[in-house]
Amino acid sequence: MNQINKNPTVRIRTSLNNFLLLMVLIFTQFNANATTNHASFQVNVSGQGKNIILIPGLMSNGEVWADMAKYLSKNYRVHVINIAGFAGTPKIKNQSMLRVKRELFTYIQQHNLIKPMIIGHSLGGFMAFWMASSSPDKIGAIISVDGLPFIGPIFTRTNDTTVETLAAQAKQVKQYYAKMTTQQLVAQTKSGIGIQATSDESKKRVLDMASKSDPKTVGNAIYTLMTTDLRHSISKIKQPVLLIGATGAFTNEGDKVKAKSLYQQQLTLLNSAKLVMNNHSRHFIMFDQPQWLSDQITQFLM
Repeated sequence: MNQINKNPTVRIRTSLNNFLLLMVLIFTQFNANATTNHASFQVNVSGQGKNIILIPGLMSNGEVWADMAKYLSKNYRVHVINIAGFAGTPKIKNQSMLRVKRELFTYIQQHNLIKPMIIGHSLGGFMAFWMASSSPDKIGAIISVDGLPFIGPIFTRTNDTTVETLAAQAKQVKQYYAKMTTQQLVAQTKSGIGIQATSDESKKRVLDMASKSDPKTVGNAIYTLMTTDLRHSISKIKQPVLLIGATGAFTNEGDKVKAKSLYQQQLTLLNSAKLVMNNHSRHFIMFDQPQWLSDQITQFLM
């Protein structure tokens, strides 16, 4: 349990000195970084103010949000999620993204987080859409960094794609990853590393996180993304939404235009949502252009 929610062990006495000592203890506990463990994820907490939950993407951990968390914690209470089975966070049996979602709601309730804002990258962005559309009265504003309500059109390049269209492929992907070794997972990640980040250092960070991820957990997560279509559900979202896309991996301007159109079409039933595209950054925008991303998030939260 989070330390800030424990009853102080210091017995309150009438002495003014003891009272002041107790206040110092409470203040110290409240401001110190805290870690909370749940079955499907771990949470690192820092800062004070309105609550923001930061969720990393597939095969990533909270380190991708390290700089952003440090910046936001100056004005907000920041909860950084580390999903079990990704990037060194110990795997668990029966892990699923549905379980992560349910336990995130439990975490919100247990810690009395009133409409926390959610910022997610990739899979984390999808999770933000999923939570906000499932319980629109419990979630605040959301920001999705290159994460969509439905991943299918990214593969097919058309928003006509449905869950049924991808059903067979989704099952095959799940089975394939279940038999995969860590070395094979890294090799597969390396084959597509060019669309993930620009610099060699950033690419190395992505591969390092993949090398510490559990293939079966990764496959189950991809299966969820391929079999869960939120394009209609997001119409229930009541709070402000910002979707940030990255098209820097495309060398052809026409492809960048088409990609933006795919993103915009996913928001058809959420007209109030704002879409911002970065035509220079690749998928890990926080690695490629951290200041630009920070500016977009700051402006949206103002």
